[in-house]
Amino acid sequence: MNELSLHHLIDDLAAKGWAQRHLILPQALTRELAAECRKRAHRGELSAAGVGRGSAQQLQEGIRGDHIQWLEPGQSEASDRYLELMDELRLALNRALFLGLEDFECHFALYAPGTFYLRHLDRFRDDDRRTVSAVFYLNEDWQAEQGGALRLYPADGSEHEVLPQAGTLALFLSADMPHEVLPATRERLSLTGWFRRRGNEVW
Repeated sequence: MNELSLHHLIDDLAAKGWAQRHLILPQALTRELAAECRKRAHRGELSAAGVGRGSAQQLQEGIRGDHIQWLEPGQSEASDRYLELMDELRLALNRALFLGLEDFECHFALYAPGTFYLRHLDRFRDDDRRTVSAVFYLNEDWQAEQGGALRLYPADGSEHEVLPQAGTLALFLSADMPHEVLPATRERLSLTGWFRRRGNEVW
């Protein structure tokens, strides 16, 4: 991972509550991950994502339309390498910001044309472990007119849009940054994940 880009990512996250950098990971790995996501989708391994957690989780296409599959160690060389790089980022975030991040969870996400995810926060009401959200995009030659941006709503009342261009990594504070995924005119692929601290679950 590029050390200068890593430094800027962490500085921006601390100052603004969000950060983004382009081409922070090797281009070849980005392409391998895109191919991996499409292969899993072709095999029918991605499932419609729900809203909520545990027994309260529900499928609500009017809120969220992506299909996902969680990454686990040993599934593929590309996904293992991505998890290793995210663990390097976890350690760097802890060194610089003292966040106490203990692990990282993530999934492939595929949005078909026209699907979206309405404005929401990433931290559950009954589980405060998710601390920093991380979205890595896998879509080559993405054009602004194709839509599909990640729209962030910082506390100062502004809006910021991140285009889902291959090689772009976006970070933001899970509990404090409302955001949404806008509909696109083409298929949209990403790896969406969360750096988690030790926390409290309420059952």
